[in-house]
Amino acid sequence: MNSQLGLKNKYLATTTTDQHWYEFKRQLEYKSDWYDKHFMVVDEKYTSKTCSNCEYVTESLKLNIREWICPECKMHHDRDINAACNILTVGTTGLAFSKINR
Repeated sequence: MNSQLGLKNKYLATTTTDQHWYEFKRQLEYKSDWYDKHFMVVDEKYTSKTCSNCEYVTESLKLNIREWICPECKMHHDRDINAACNILTVGTTGLAFSKINR
């Protein structure tokens, strides 16, 4: 009952959610160390705004826009699939996103 009441308070809900994500990340780090694997946190800020084909960054992409076309290479992107491709690239190459358009 108390947890239901606490989640109605947006400040307490945010704190609770942040704590759960922190614990999830902590456990992933622990398990990756245990199995001698590399663990990397990807900054999600530009994952869905960066073209996975040419790395062009679209600054003015609102959250309600789910599909977009890159103005540089004209590639059509589903926002979620594009973000997944970019996260995979960062995870496999170790290269992070920059805000600079190339």
